[in-house]
Amino acid sequence: MPDSISLRDFWQQIEAFGDLTNIGEIARRYFAMNAFDGVLTMIGVLIGNLAAGIEEAHIVVTTGLSTCVAMGISGLWGAYLTETAERKRDLAELGRHTLTDLNHTRIGRASRMAVIVVALVDGLSPFLAALLILVPFLIAGLLPSILWAYYASIGLALLTLFGLGMFLGRISGENLFVFGLKTLIAGVISILIGLLLNGE
Repeated sequence: MPDSISLRDFWQQIEAFGDLTNIGEIARRYFAMNAFDGVLTMIGVLIGNLAAGIEEAHIVVTTGLSTCVAMGISGLWGAYLTETAERKRDLAELGRHTLTDLNHTRIGRASRMAVIVVALVDGLSPFLAALLILVPFLIAGLLPSILWAYYASIGLALLTLFGLGMFLGRISGENLFVFGLKTLIAGVISILIGLLLNGE
């Protein structure tokens, strides 16, 4: 029983910190924006490999995973440093107005937690989105040919973009299908430009 109570208290504290820092809204924005970036980047990787005639699934997976890891580290590091700087400034400014050192207060702890949450969301969202796109290549041996893996991955990428658009549409209260189409069009444009650049 004490464990369940402590766990409940922990989540209540997380929710309270979230209310203080508006972390839910920020995390949603970072998730959608960076997952979108991750999918579009992977579309570029796929089209480049396809145009280069890469037929070994492990090469596509290695290239894709390297890109995923780089994007994840970039997102996590960049968001951590940016959010830390912004929230320290806000906390210091609030402290000047209240003539109080807020670093060890509830607001200070909430601010530090927000930095960690935002950094994790920023780093993991492009990585996980990109990793999802690579699934067909992880099971390429079960598919009739490597082209099926390319087509399946590109299809997954477009479907993911459409889903992200619907997610944004739900947040904004707008038409889900229209928002889905807007993000889907970005993927189609990326594919077309990639093919043109590679002379396909």
